[in-house]
Amino acid sequence: MASEDETPPPTSAVLMSISKHLAARCSKQSKVFVECKRNDKNPEACLKEGDAVTSCAIETLKLAQEKAPEEFKAFYECMDYYSNKFEKCRKEQKAFEAAFPVS
Repeated sequence: MASEDETPPPTSAVLMSISKHLAARCSKQSKVFVECKRNDKNPEACLKEGDAVTSCAIETLKLAQEKAPEEFKAFYECMDYYSNKFEKCRKEQKAFEAAFPVS
């Protein structure tokens, strides 16, 4: 995986581990994107809104890596090992969310 000073690749385990943070931090961008997609079926019509969601996700990943690199890594490695089953990684999740609270 990634070293402590670089953002991990966005595997399913990484994205599942940070999903609560993405929901909290990127909800506005996601809502705008979904509304755009509902109103315009042209795939190119909502590229700007999609880029905003992607940028928010990348920034959230970088912030998690900056604020709680060890806890984040422990959580996403646990999620990877247990096939993204949150119930198997509650201890790591609790440590990660204590070090990088959902806001």
